[in-house]
Amino acid sequence: MPVIPVAGSERFAESGQPLPESDRFGEVVLHQVDDQAVAGVDPLTYEVIRHRLVAITDDMGEAVKRMSGSVVVTDCNDFGTGIMDETGETVQVGLYNMQLGSALDMAVRWTLQHRSSNPGIRPGDQFLLNDPWVGGGLHQNDVTVLAPLFHQDKLFCWTSVVAHQVDLGGVSPGSWSVEGHDVFWESLPIPPVKMVEGGVLRSDMEDMYLRRSRVPRLVGLDLRAKIGANNVAQDRLTALIDSYGPDTVKAVMKKMMSDAETQLRTKLTELPNGTWSAVAHQDGARAGDREIHKIVVAMTKQDDTLTFDFTGTDPQVDGIINCTYAGLRGGILPILLTMLCPDMSWSPGGILRCVDIVSEPGTINNCTFPAGIGKGSVNSAWATQNAVSETVAQLLSTHPELSRSAMSVCSGTFDLALLAGVDQRGLGFATMLCDSMAGGLGAKVDGDGVDTGGENCIPMGRIADVEINEFSFPMLYLWRREEVDSGGPGRWRGGVGASSCFIPHDSPTEEVHLVVSANGKSVPMAPGIAGGYPAATQWDVLVRDSTAREQLAEGRIPQSLTDLGGRADTLPPHLETDLAAGDVYFTHWQGGGGVGDPLHREPDRVAADVLAGKVSDTGAREVYGVVLTRAGQPDLDATETLRQQLRRQRAGVEEGAIG
Repeated sequence: MPVIPVAGSERFAESGQPLPESDRFGEVVLHQVDDQAVAGVDPLTYEVIRHRLVAITDDMGEAVKRMSGSVVVTDCNDFGTGIMDETGETVQVGLYNMQLGSALDMAVRWTLQHRSSNPGIRPGDQFLLNDPWVGGGLHQNDVTVLAPLFHQDKLFCWTSVVAHQVDLGGVSPGSWSVEGHDVFWESLPIPPVKMVEGGVLRSDMEDMYLRRSRVPRLVGLDLRAKIGANNVAQDRLTALIDSYGPDTVKAVMKKMMSDAETQLRTKLTELPNGTWSAVAHQDGARAGDREIHKIVVAMTKQDDTLTFDFTGTDPQVDGIINCTYAGLRGGILPILLTMLCPDMSWSPGGILRCVDIVSEPGTINNCTFPAGIGKGSVNSAWATQNAVSETVAQLLSTHPELSRSAMSVCSGTFDLALLAGVDQRGLGFATMLCDSMAGGLGAKVDGDGVDTGGENCIPMGRIADVEINEFSFPMLYLWRREEVDSGGPGRWRGGVGASSCFIPHDSPTEEVHLVVSANGKSVPMAPGIAGGYPAATQWDVLVRDSTAREQLAEGRIPQSLTDLGGRADTLPPHLETDLAAGDVYFTHWQGGGGVGDPLHREPDRVAADVLAGKVSDTGAREVYGVVLTRAGQPDLDATETLRQQLRRQRAGVEEGAIG
């Protein structure tokens, strides 16, 4: 089905470029300072205010978590906070979902350009949006609330909170329409609307927003949490301005971005010029699609500038996995922050000045309206992040000191499992399980990746306790555990991933609705570097008519898929179905890629991994070339013989199975 262009949709395609210099937009007068004021900030004042601005983003995070009712926010930290200057340049982002912090500036710029005159931007206002072409978030479930802060009738800065909402309409529960062809199957995007006017929540706008959701009370509570977090931030910022004066605080904001730019440019000049390339893949754009879709990037480092050229990326597809330009940026910024900028202020407004992006509109990670984008955040944006991670790691690996910040690709996909239906209290529910937030981190050049360490784009990402999920939703875990051989083998092993296995439990309807959308089943998506192997692929299994309940009634807990009986089916990337009382769902998500040839790993480390359940006996022998004694100790002579045999087989000079 070809995508039919929608006339007028180009109005919502925010470019991400800075606004033209101006001190006024419509009736809105901007508070600005000159370069002399920035240069005149004394070092002590700068550090005090800088750390206070960082603390305010943390305060916003704590506020939204305390007011939200969503496990996705309260227990998993799938949200973002930020402070932007008067024109939207991002001064500071919180340590939460950094993908979400990559497009806050875009949203502010669009709002300034299109809302300053009508309906106007005034003190006490807050704007809501979930339009990824405008910015703010990466797909429609990422809902942003922007709040302008005025001082003495001038627009001083903006604060923002963005969080994943569990359902905002569309064909399927949770808004993940796995059979969707375009955006009209999904939750429809909302460009910036004035949700709060003069400090008062507008009931007409709130009704319009909540009416689309299957869980309006929960989404409404999250709306108030975001508004409240912005209020907390603005109270703190107002107190800061009262203490130090508006010009001093603004000068510090500008200096934070300028310093981040200067520090990154200085670091880049220490690295060699060159071009590094990578390709990331996705299997399946929607239910029934068996194609492989690719994202190509060539990163060029020239002096103090990075250019990411995505020429060669596949055209946007009929399905749900495309992402907008905001998602493309969301695939770049987290890698820059974690690998290149761990020792400097996380001020995207300055860091992105060192970056040029080449991308053709109409491609899978820079799609045009009305392409389907419902899963873009954890598909094309995520795959972009994987490819960018490879190139930045290769660049850093050329430097003896900076290479210590490099990692191979972390958990290559986000395994999406969504449950919906009637909960144990007789109320409707929908939730995205965030267990796969505990993906394996990629190996480093001097150490193993962290097992189930999280996602590199969400430094403070977490998974909810098993008990929290079971208390909140009609489900019962059989297990949740790390999985053997899931981390990418290498001289340094990638962190292992894990699995969850659960049954429906205590729902009055005796069944729950399941939406599965998990890529990385045909092609490994967490590759290694420098000869390291990729992490294991994604694996999901649905067992119909299992004997799990009977075993539990007898006091036995099943320990493996083979213990469950019934009919086990390995699932495709996308599926929507129901789980009956006797059904079991198993999902095994990815670890991180390895670094270096696994035949160079010390045998003692391999033996320790086998003892700890990170590597199997078979993996130790066939992949690492390590022979273990019955006592679990490496037989060094046999190991050296086997490794020489494996090397000859690689070179094509010896055939035969490994004995």
